[in-house]
Amino acid sequence: MKQSSYRDQLKLVVAGHVDHGKSTLIGRLLHETGSLPDGKVEELRRISEKRGMPLEWSFVLDAFQAERDQAITIDTTWIWLRTGHRDTVIIDAPGHREFLKNMISGAANADAGLLVVDALEGVKEQTRRHAYLLKLLGINQVVVAINKIDLVDNLEAKFRELEADVRAYLKGFGIEPTAVVPISAREGDNLTALSARTPWYSGPTLLETFSSLNVEAPASERPLRIVVQDVYKFDERRIVAGKVTSGSAQVGDTLMFSPHDRIAKIARIEPLDHLNSSDRISAGESVGIVLDEQIFVERGNVASHFANPPVLSNVFRGKLFWLGDKPLRAGATLKLRAGTLETQATVRAIESLLDLESLEHRRGNVVTRNDLATVRLSTSSILPVADGHDDKVLGRFVLLDGFDTVGGGLIDLKGIPDQRSNPAIKAANIKKVDLLVNRSEREIRHGHKGAVIWLTGLSGAGKSTLAVRTERALFEAGWQTYVLDGDNLRHGLNSDLGFSADDRSENIRRIGEVASLFASAGLIVLTAFISPYQRDRSRARSASADSFHEIYVKASLEACESRDAKGLYRRARAGEIKEFTGVSAPYEAPQAPELVIDTEQADVERCVHDLAEYIRKVCSR
Repeated sequence: MKQSSYRDQLKLVVAGHVDHGKSTLIGRLLHETGSLPDGKVEELRRISEKRGMPLEWSFVLDAFQAERDQAITIDTTWIWLRTGHRDTVIIDAPGHREFLKNMISGAANADAGLLVVDALEGVKEQTRRHAYLLKLLGINQVVVAINKIDLVDNLEAKFRELEADVRAYLKGFGIEPTAVVPISAREGDNLTALSARTPWYSGPTLLETFSSLNVEAPASERPLRIVVQDVYKFDERRIVAGKVTSGSAQVGDTLMFSPHDRIAKIARIEPLDHLNSSDRISAGESVGIVLDEQIFVERGNVASHFANPPVLSNVFRGKLFWLGDKPLRAGATLKLRAGTLETQATVRAIESLLDLESLEHRRGNVVTRNDLATVRLSTSSILPVADGHDDKVLGRFVLLDGFDTVGGGLIDLKGIPDQRSNPAIKAANIKKVDLLVNRSEREIRHGHKGAVIWLTGLSGAGKSTLAVRTERALFEAGWQTYVLDGDNLRHGLNSDLGFSADDRSENIRRIGEVASLFASAGLIVLTAFISPYQRDRSRARSASADSFHEIYVKASLEACESRDAKGLYRRARAGEIKEFTGVSAPYEAPQAPELVIDTEQADVERCVHDLAEYIRKVCSR
């Protein structure tokens, strides 16, 4: 069979409960559309007769002996279906809960979903799970087939009842089905022609619904993204091989390779999937690129145009489907794969679990097999990422335990700042002024070294209380000190900043620069900021170098909520404050702080004493 162009191919994943007849439906569709090879029907009859059963259409797809013996589909099967004006790639996804990982891998490549529901059994737990997985994987086009309608005597009332149930459930998470069709897969009713056994149904046949589904065309109008697969050397050429997942580019364009921001121009394009050379590439193509400079590029990098790169982050939420036999708990470290890049990821928190019946999110500490959860992840390497609903490549991830896939899902970047350091130079003709009083002279006059004492921790951990009381104790002892507090700076220097993820990151950047100036003047500056991201704190450290001291003011979320002097946690839980750190936004605890002060284990006086003693030790001349 001749395959048509990308735009003419509909990839349709078929999902549903294990016994609701998916494979039978696909087998019968292949027969009705003339898509089976010659002699296949006779082969099916012989196989079925050998097993003492009527002709079994599901045997078309169930390629493994184990599947035929157990009457379940184990692996994901891809098969072409002739549908007239275009080809449909049918993806048969396993319904048995033990084989859901194959269902996920199949659905991840689909344009639309066909959800099969048994007219006798109705919507089962597995049906709900598969329906939500379609949404989780970004599939919003869904056709519902109410199968085995003949087993309920082709009753319209039964069909309308099931149709209402399915529509209500799908509506609960934002899917409006394209159509709900009553069918009998075994008898062929309403598959390619309307059946006389259901005279009350006048809607489209199942095959006609496929024609109304939209095919996702290559995203050539979106920002350029080239996922690097490998780098090859031929003669004197180094060819960067990868897949263009979106956008377009041409020879002479300047590319930036994330996450390391290395820049070079396209000198030549070496297409990998056809013979003719080209000066232009676009979404959907596999290409080889020769750069004008020998910069270091490796597998997992993402190329983009310089002006529109992907977000960089090492922390994000994941809308996760868990497949592991062992429960997932906060603190677990696994291998994460996003695009072609692999790195270590740690589960920092389990934010919520989804109840498939009510579609409500509930709190929980453990994610068990086949659970759907929202988790907070941090990775050992910074990654080029995207929101899962915007990018099917950079917005999705898989978790592995060894070589076993144990989970996967969508990346959620809401409230997460872009951690990229802008490589562009914003101003020119700038020359640094040499001062006539140097730092050493200032420190001699003050009698101590200058320093940035950076207090980080959750809201309510005690940062501000600790900062102002420690400052008072040092000031009374003759030390030159000053406190930079988040709320105070929001009234002046940072009054132009809001509370978006990027504004919060800029808030910390400015504070880091100001604190560095204080330290250069020989003062001890204490800062009290949540500063939830390690990347931002590292940027502040780089501004002050050896003068920077990261102090982790440690307290559990429960302890901070119980204090809640400003009522912020209560408002965050009520949804009045969006993206509140610890509740709806992540916090990255320091990995190697200079000092940890646990405000749950010690009273205020002890904490002030410990911090003041540390400052005296590191700042004494």
